[in-house]
Amino acid sequence: MENEKKVMLSGIQPSGDLHLGNYLGAIRNWGARAEEFDCYYFMADMHTITVRQNPADLRRRTLEQLAQYIACGLDPEKNTLFIQSHVHQHAELGWVLNCYTMFGELSRMTQFKDKSAKHKDNINGGLFTYPALMAADILLYQPDYVPVGEDQKQHVELTRNIVQRFNGIYGDVFKMPEPYIPKAGARVMGLSDPTGKMSKSAPEGCVFLMEKPEDIMRKFKRAVTDCDTEHCVRYDRENKPGVANLMQIYSAVTGKSYEEIEQEFDGKGYGVFKPAVGEAVVETLRPIREEAQRILADKAYLESVYRAGAEKASYVANKTLRKVYKKVGFVAR
Repeated sequence: MENEKKVMLSGIQPSGDLHLGNYLGAIRNWGARAEEFDCYYFMADMHTITVRQNPADLRRRTLEQLAQYIACGLDPEKNTLFIQSHVHQHAELGWVLNCYTMFGELSRMTQFKDKSAKHKDNINGGLFTYPALMAADILLYQPDYVPVGEDQKQHVELTRNIVQRFNGIYGDVFKMPEPYIPKAGARVMGLSDPTGKMSKSAPEGCVFLMEKPEDIMRKFKRAVTDCDTEHCVRYDRENKPGVANLMQIYSAVTGKSYEEIEQEFDGKGYGVFKPAVGEAVVETLRPIREEAQRILADKAYLESVYRAGAEKASYVANKTLRKVYKKVGFVAR
């Protein structure tokens, strides 16, 4: 058997900087997956241009994201890391799958509705048809699993519909991918609004992986807590969401239980608690930031990683594309 490991694939848009929520909620658990799965991770730069991007920023963020992934423990020797636009088969299969995706299916996609509402001056064709490209991203590598959050389930369902339709016409071409719901990591809420998830769209309450320690400390010292006059550090998600969020972050980076945290800060108040959480986060992110900066400074190494990744991805993707081209009736090159 050529490959005993099951294949897993995940692509993330380099449309913003990675933050603590991304790290604690998902990325820090990815490194361990390589033992069990043959993993493909790509920077989905082709998807970002459905919304206007500053070209220099997009290039910078794409490379920064790759460096941060490696710094977070994604070993390029054990994972295939590549940039989507470097593997031309994505665009080619994307076009073919456009022709097997129904207009009605695309018009029902909630992300199309959301982005159309936000970018009324740029409702372009790519914004409408990008789920077909997303299906191509997935199906090129014949993966067994696609890790998805709640907001992406609809895309995997559409991909499965396309597989059913295509295989129904041409026989067994694509493997049917299964959504993989990762073990729940910490669901980190915003420091300035603990009722909503930490998000780059609210930067004042968001801690970025590459942020300076003093900026991280400032954000934690300003973190929203509650009106409890005793400043009691106690886990109560319902009545003390801000404190509960800080406790969850502290627990995630130190490994301490909520009970241990309550004992540690018993009678000490928020003035001691908030900077302690900040310092624990600074020390957790320090090695990641320093390693990412070191990798970014070594341009030759970074280039060798994304070239090798694209080469491997291209080899695998081409096998699928050749099969598809033959099935739909294109003359072989």
